[in-house]
Amino acid sequence: MSEDNVDWKKVLENTSIIRFPKQKLATFGNTSINYYVITEPLYTVIDSKSEEGVVRTGVVVAEKPAIITPYYAMHLQGFSEDAYEYFKELNTSSGQNNPGILYQYKNEPSEMEIVSGSPKAIAANIDSDLEKKKSDMSVVMIGVDEYWDVALLKFVYEFTANSIANNINEFSSRGLLDPDESLGGIPRDAVQKIDKLFSEAERDGSTDMLKLELDRWGVFEQYQDRFLNLFKRTF
Repeated sequence: MSEDNVDWKKVLENTSIIRFPKQKLATFGNTSINYYVITEPLYTVIDSKSEEGVVRTGVVVAEKPAIITPYYAMHLQGFSEDAYEYFKELNTSSGQNNPGILYQYKNEPSEMEIVSGSPKAIAANIDSDLEKKKSDMSVVMIGVDEYWDVALLKFVYEFTANSIANNINEFSSRGLLDPDESLGGIPRDAVQKIDKLFSEAERDGSTDMLKLELDRWGVFEQYQDRFLNLFKRTF
């Protein structure tokens, strides 16, 4: 079936989260969540007598949330043209240094196995077992076999939405979202990262990432003398 003919509403209606992690996304570090996606195998359409489920396991790794701005986002790579148009609109309407949070996830699939029982029963058993083990950073989902990763996307969306307020509060409590007016209003978090990159460049002489960040934040001119001094030390 081509994606154009997929009834995504029906897929989502048959996708549910049985167990949700008991902790939110970490604000100042990576977060790893073990996942279990249970689906009814496609072959049951032909052989409806067998009651089995497909269990897919793996780990979703959420990188440390990053504070960015519309200007910074416009200089990142890997987004679609529509996304860049959206960033440009934000840059105009909200201001180029209005802070936001960028979340990045990585899926690390592990195993797939066929288990006896209905998907609901299998999910309930896995949930019970995880509860006994006090596995707080695990998620159990029921999805559609052909589009099992939709369950993963649904979880990522909801997990992020449930964590945003907490992440913002923790960033704010440390003043990391506050603008540094001496540098055009970029967030203080960016200033700290730039200082850290300068320290690393002074140690190992590598300036590529530092130059990239200065350009992304649009502050190379303000740091130009300090940047050029790195090469004077080298020679």
